[in-house]
Amino acid sequence: MFIARILTITRQLLRGSMGSRPAKYGNGLYTVTALNRWSILSAPLPSPDKINTIHVYDFDNTLFQTPLPNPRLWNGPTLGRLGSLDIFVNGGWWHDSRILAATGDGVEREEPRAWDGWWNEKIVELVQLSMKQKDALCVLLTGRSERGFSDLIKRIVTSKGLEFDMIGLKPEVGPNGEKIENTMMFKQAFLTAVMETYRYAQEIRIYEDRLNHVHGFRGFLDKYNERLKALRDRASRSPIAAEVIQVADISTTLDPVVEVAEIQHLINSHNLIVDDRSKRGRSERLTIRKSVFFTSYMIQPETTKRLIELAGPYLPDGEVKYQANAVIITAKPCPPAILEKIGGMHSKMRWSVAGFGSWENNLWAISLQPVPASAPYHTDSATPSVVIATRGTARPPDVNRIQQWQPIPPEKSFVFETELCLAR
Repeated sequence: MFIARILTITRQLLRGSMGSRPAKYGNGLYTVTALNRWSILSAPLPSPDKINTIHVYDFDNTLFQTPLPNPRLWNGPTLGRLGSLDIFVNGGWWHDSRILAATGDGVEREEPRAWDGWWNEKIVELVQLSMKQKDALCVLLTGRSERGFSDLIKRIVTSKGLEFDMIGLKPEVGPNGEKIENTMMFKQAFLTAVMETYRYAQEIRIYEDRLNHVHGFRGFLDKYNERLKALRDRASRSPIAAEVIQVADISTTLDPVVEVAEIQHLINSHNLIVDDRSKRGRSERLTIRKSVFFTSYMIQPETTKRLIELAGPYLPDGEVKYQANAVIITAKPCPPAILEKIGGMHSKMRWSVAGFGSWENNLWAISLQPVPASAPYHTDSATPSVVIATRGTARPPDVNRIQQWQPIPPEKSFVFETELCLAR
């Protein structure tokens, strides 16, 4: 009995001083000092015995409204290439900090105003609650590279007044020499180190926007807990209650002129590197080529939202594909004579919403009137209109099949501006 009592007291004393004792997991050791190497912050981490919950926030389109390549500017294959790590020798859309730095009006103007309007304010509120919670470890975790984005991301979150215990960015090699092959592998290694170090934490919550990463985290955490259960008394910690919360997509785009300029810069840098190499290997020179699919009056994103809201009462409850981004002039390059008649490229045109119509309950549209009524314009359709949504086999040209338009009440009518553009 006396020996058993001593063992019990010893275990309790050890548990009370575990803030500096390393936890064993596999062949590695996990300490606060070791964990700090995963973070780009220099502030000391809290002691493991003070943390009961772990809150992990993704950066891109979870916390911050990160611009994505604009599908109005690039065709499908190009969108895929822009996001790939293998096409540009100097990195693509997610690997060149100039793209993120171009958000809004650029770093120099946005930093003083804390990138106002570029945040998911609901997630910001959750981060602020995590900051106030004494027993919570508050973590920002992103797959962006440590070398390319450390300074910029710190500037962005600091401008908003957000304070994290850890900010993890993907290193080329892990602190213990881990080979980092992809973003999910990095995040799983990072989370393992966090959970093993903070082994008294009872729960972990992860906020993430990408569905494939949500599934990846859930599968990883399930296997992590299963492994702990299988080890029983030999486990370094008890299983952890895990919740992965999918955050609604809040993505946006850059100003089109800025985006094309930044992509051209990306291509120029790529080509310089390729030209300097005696052996190109798989990398070849790149160039931007125009492919015109149709000519239209392009609608700004804020107007798109207003049009969809206006049409909301007429739309079905089921799933539809929203459009509301253009007034089609012609489904081909516009003939020069017509282009000149209506003002030329990038000319502005104002419209007022007039009526609502649908076709076979598969396409919904709003008819328009030019403002002023005498303003010159051209559309191949008999009635100028904007397609709001489609479903099933319906396609935007089917808008010409609408026979009747229901007038929109004057109190709900509004005027908006468009810009004549070539769509690719």
